[in-house]
Amino acid sequence: MVDAPEPSVDSLSYEQARDELAGVVRGLETGGLTLEQSLALWERGERLADRCQSLLDDAQRRLDEAQRSDEANDSASE
Repeated sequence: MVDAPEPSVDSLSYEQARDELAGVVRGLETGGLTLEQSLALWERGERLADRCQSLLDDAQRRLDEAQRSDEANDSASE
């Protein structure tokens, strides 16, 4: 049986990437994998962690911009 291709990390939502990353950690902790399988899983985990961080950074940037906009509006109305 051929495994289905993994979805591109760049197409995953934060929740999808986080959940898959948790599965990667479980898989690595469980063991029983060949060295090549472990390395491939680790590399996927690194990409997933980067995706999560990128999405969190973007969310923080958007919140900061919204806060600055609100502060500017408040200052303008005084």
